Amino acid sequence: MTRIHHMATVASTAVSSAIRARFSIAAVAAATAKKRSPLAPCIGLRAGSSTPTSSLGGVVSPTDLWGSDPQSNGGVGAANLNWGELGFEYVPTNGHTRYVWKDGKWDSGTYQRDPYISIHILGNVFHYGQALFEGFKAFQTRDGSVATFVDDKCMARMEHGTKRFRMPMPPRDIWESAIDEVIRQNVGFVPPYGSGGSFYVRPFIFGSGPRLGLGPSTEFTFVVFGNPVGSYYKTGQLQALDALVNDEYDRAAPLGCGDCKAAGNYAADLESMVMAKNKGFAISLYLDGKERRYVEEFNTSNFVAITKDGRYLTPDMPRSVLAGNTNTVLRLIAADMGLKVEMRKIDFEAEVDTFVEVGAVGTAVVVTPIKSLTRGERVWQFAEQPPVLKELHDRVRAIQQGEMEDKHNWLRKVALEDPKRKRLLSIYPAL
Repeated sequence: MTRIHHMATVASTAVSSAIRARFSIAAVAAATAKKRSPLAPCIGLRAGSSTPTSSLGGVVSPTDLWGSDPQSNGGVGAANLNWGELGFEYVPTNGHTRYVWKDGKWDSGTYQRDPYISIHILGNVFHYGQALFEGFKAFQTRDGSVATFVDDKCMARMEHGTKRFRMPMPPRDIWESAIDEVIRQNVGFVPPYGSGGSFYVRPFIFGSGPRLGLGPSTEFTFVVFGNPVGSYYKTGQLQALDALVNDEYDRAAPLGCGDCKAAGNYAADLESMVMAKNKGFAISLYLDGKERRYVEEFNTSNFVAITKDGRYLTPDMPRSVLAGNTNTVLRLIAADMGLKVEMRKIDFEAEVDTFVEVGAVGTAVVVTPIKSLTRGERVWQFAEQPPVLKELHDRVRAIQQGEMEDKHNWLRKVALEDPKRKRLLSIYPAL
C-alpha cells in the first residue's frame, strides 16, 4: 500500500509497469461490472494511455483498488486547518476534475491531483482570451450534510457566457458530477459547521486547442476545483470600506461582454484596482462607459443601496453589469422582508443623496458595507453598521448553513456516501 500511495503522487509517465498491470483494462472492467452505481465514478484508461482515468459513470470500489476506504481518512474538516484564520487565498487540496471537448463532444472526464495543465503554446486562451469562470460556495450545514449554494445559477450564467464566447457548454450531468466529485475528494477541506468558513468551488472553461488565426478554439477544457476560504477582505468580517468613484477607467463597454464572467473583464480591472488602493481605497465603483452617469458595479461586486424610504436599489445595465447571483438572492430576501425592490438605471449624482446604506455584494463577501464614496473632492457618508444590509447578510448566511428555511431552494445537497454501502463515492487519486 505504501508504494502505491507514493506512486499516486507522481506524474503518470513515471508509473511502473507493475502498477499499470494491476490497473489493467481487464481488471478495471471486472471490478466495475461487480460494483456499479449510477451516482459514482468509474475508472478506465484513456485511449492510447496507460494512466487510469475516471469517467463519472459507474463505480470501482476504492477499497478494491487501494485496500482502504476513503472514509478512514476522515470526513468534513479532517484537514484540520486553522479555519478561523482562512482568508481568500489558495490552499493546496487533493485535486480537481477535468473534461475536454474535442471533435464535437465531451470526453468522459478525469480526476487529477496535479494542479498543472499542459496546453499547446497556441492555446486559444493565451492569444484570443476564450475563458470564462464561475464561483460559488459549499457548506456543511447544521444537520451535518454538505450542500452547494446556487450552483444552478452559476451554470445558467456560464451557459450565457459560452454562447457569447462561442464555446460548448458542459451539460448539467457533467456540471453536477464534476462539482460533486471535487467536493467528495476534498471533503476534509470543507470547513466544519460553525467555523465561519466555506468551500469555494470554481468551475472554469477555456479554449485549449491551438489556433494561429482568430476564431473559436477547436478544443475546450472544463475544470472544477475547490478551495477552503474564510473572509475575502483581510479587514475582517462585515467591516465597512471606503470606496472611490472611478472616473479614469471603464469596466466594460456599453454593448460589450460585461454581463459575462469572462477572465478578461477581471484582468482589465487590475490597473484600476491598484490605482484605487494606492489612493487609500480598498474598492472602487464604476459608472457607465458612455455618459459616466449611471452606476454599474464595484471591482468584483454588484452595487446595492438602501434608500431613505426603504427601497432596495440595484442597477439594471444588462450588457455591462454581471448578473450577480448573490444580488439575485438578496433581492428575493429583501422582498420577503417587505422591502420594495427596484432594479433599474441609477443616476449617481441625482440619487446618491437618497442612499443611507450602500453595499458591495458578491459570492466571496455576501455583503460588504460601504461607509463612504469619494468622487473628486466630494465625499458621501453612509451607515458603517447598516441594519438592513446586516439583516440581509445574516439571513443569507443562515440559509447557507441550514439554520433558516431554504424556501427558494438555493441549496443542493451533495451525496458524500453511497447509502447502500456506506462508503464515500469517490475515485482513487490519479496516478
